[in-house]
Amino acid sequence: MTPSAAHQRTTAETLFATPQIVADRRPDGSIWLSSTVPLQASARCVGDWLEHWAQQAPQRIFLGQRASAEQPWSTLTYGEALRQLRSIASWILAQGMSPERPLVILSDNSIEHALLALAAMHVGVPVAAVSPAYSLIAKDYDKLKSMIVLLDPGAIYVSSLKPFTAALAALADVHRAVIVSGEEGGAVAFGSLAATPESADVAKAFATVGPDTIAKFLFTSGSTGTPKAVINTQRMLTTSQQAKAQVWPFLDHARDDLVFLDWLPWSHTFGANHNFNMVLRNGGTLYIDGGKPAPGLFATSLANLKSVMPTVYFNVPRGFDMLIAALREDEALRRRFFNEVKIVFYAGAALPQNLWEALEQMSIESIGRTLPMVSAWGSTETAPLATDCHFQAQRSGNIGVPIPGTDLKLVPSGDKLEVRVRGPNITPGYWKAPEQTKAAFDDDGFYMIGDAVMFADPERPELGLFFDGRVAEDFKLTSGTWVSVGTLRVNGIAALAPLAQDIVVTGHGGDHVRFLVFPNIAACRALAGLPDDASLVEVLNHDKVRGAIAQGLAKLKVQSGGSAGHATRALLLAEMPSVDYGEITDKGYVNQRAVIARRADDVATLEDDRASDRWIACAE
Repeated sequence: MTPSAAHQRTTAETLFATPQIVADRRPDGSIWLSSTVPLQASARCVGDWLEHWAQQAPQRIFLGQRASAEQPWSTLTYGEALRQLRSIASWILAQGMSPERPLVILSDNSIEHALLALAAMHVGVPVAAVSPAYSLIAKDYDKLKSMIVLLDPGAIYVSSLKPFTAALAALADVHRAVIVSGEEGGAVAFGSLAATPESADVAKAFATVGPDTIAKFLFTSGSTGTPKAVINTQRMLTTSQQAKAQVWPFLDHARDDLVFLDWLPWSHTFGANHNFNMVLRNGGTLYIDGGKPAPGLFATSLANLKSVMPTVYFNVPRGFDMLIAALREDEALRRRFFNEVKIVFYAGAALPQNLWEALEQMSIESIGRTLPMVSAWGSTETAPLATDCHFQAQRSGNIGVPIPGTDLKLVPSGDKLEVRVRGPNITPGYWKAPEQTKAAFDDDGFYMIGDAVMFADPERPELGLFFDGRVAEDFKLTSGTWVSVGTLRVNGIAALAPLAQDIVVTGHGGDHVRFLVFPNIAACRALAGLPDDASLVEVLNHDKVRGAIAQGLAKLKVQSGGSAGHATRALLLAEMPSVDYGEITDKGYVNQRAVIARRADDVATLEDDRASDRWIACAE
C-alpha cells in the first residue's frame, strides 16, 4: 500500500539526530570513541520532571493499568500523581527512612509501585525494586535474604500479602522494616500512606535532593554469586534521559503523542531507567502491560496492544518472536501496528536476523516502507544508556554510537575489542562493596563492563558498533580458533527458528561447538502434531522435531565460515532456565556461564558418543 503523508514523515531521518562521532586511536592500541555533540544541562533530579508536568499538564494521563483484558483502564494524571506522591513522601519521612534505611519494593509494575518509588526519590530516600521472581518463583530465598540484609530497609512493599506470604516469612528474622501492602489487613495499607496529610518537610527534603543523591539501588543478576546493589544517582538518571532527548529530538515535541505500552520490569534498568523515565521526562503516557512474553501471559499483552497502541514499541527478542507470530495471524492488528507505531526498539539481547527480516517485510507490506527498528546498549551500571542506534541500521545487532557526554574505550583483547565506558551516567559503585567497586574501573576511570564490540565499518565510526559477545564467555577450540558466543547464539536461534527459544553455546576446550537448546515448546508441539496432553519428553523426542533441529544445524554449517561458526550437536533441554541459579532474568536473558556450570551433566552428554539417542547431530 502507499504510505500516508504522515507516515512518510515518520522516518529515521525525521525522528533522530545525525550521529557525529570522533575516534581517537591511542598509541597503546586502544580506540576512544565519543560524540562531538556536547551533553546539554539536565534536570537536577527526577522529581523536577514530575513537578514540571504536574504544573504544565495536570490533566494529562501519566499512568494507566488494568487487572485484566476485560476491565477498563484505571488512570492517574500528572496532577493526581504529584498530590498523592507528597502524601506518601510525608509518611516516608515520618518513618525516618534514608539511604541507610531505603524503600524496598518486591512487587511487579503498578501505579502504586510507581508512586511509592517516586515519593521516596522525591525526598532523597533510595528505592530498590527487587525482581518478584526472587519472592514468587525462587525455590529458596537465599538471594532475597542477602539483598534485604545488605539494604536494611525502612519499609518493604508488596501489592498483596497472600502471594508473598512465604517470602515474607523467610525474611522475618533478617529485617526490621515496616511491611506495606496494597490491600487492607495484616500490614500498613497503601491507602493510608496516600491519605497521609502533607508535611512541610516534603518541600524541604525535596530542595536538598541533588545530582549526587542516591536515587535507587538496582541489583545485578547474581549469576556468579550474591547480587550486587548498583548505586544509581539522580545525575545518572537525568543525564541519561537528557542524552536520549538529544539523539531522539522528536521527544521534545511528542508529549501528547508519546504513548508507551510496556511490560518490562522496573527491577531492571531497561524498563525503569530507560522506558519509565523517558515517559516522565517528556510528559508522555505509560500504560502498564500486565502481560509478558511467556506462555499464558502473552495473550494479555496482545489484548492490551489491541486496546492501546503505543507510538514507541519496546520489547526483548522473545517478545518480538511472539509478536510476529500474532501479527501474521491478525491482519487488522498488523495494519494498525505498523500504521500507528513510529519506532520499534529492541534490547536485552541481540534480535535474531530472521525476526528483523520478518518485521521489515511486514512493515513494507503494511505501510510501504520500513518502520525504524533501533536498539541501544548499556547495563545497570550505565543507567542504562551508553550507546544508541539513532539511525536505521542495515541489519540487526547494531547498538549504535556513544551518546553525548559518554566516552567509550575499545581495548584490544585477543581478536576482539573490549569496550569500557565513562561518563556522568556511570555508577559511582556498589553499595557497601568498596573492593568490588575498585575492581570495576580501570586507571582512566572507565567502567569495565566486560562486553566486546566490533565496528560496522572501522573507517566510519558513525555507522555504529555491533555487540560482539561477553569477553568472558568466548572460548577456544582445540584448533586454537576462538568461538564468538554472542554472535553464534543469535545465528543459532535464527537457524533453528522457530524451535529454539534460546541457546547456550558449549564446547570449551573441545574439537567442536555444541548447543544446549531451550526449546520453544509450543512450536515443537505444533511441528510434531501432538496434542496438548502429550508429555514434554514425547514432544522433544519426536522424529519431526529432531529432524528439523538436525536440518537447522546443517543450515548453520553452510552459512558459517569454519568450525567455530556452527555446532555439530545439540541437546534439547526439558528443564527451563532457573531463577534460583541465576540462569535467567525477568527480561528473558539467559546467562551462558550459569547454565553451563549448573548443567555440567548435560554438557558431558553432548561429548559422549554413546549418548546419540539424547543429542541431535548436524544433518549431513
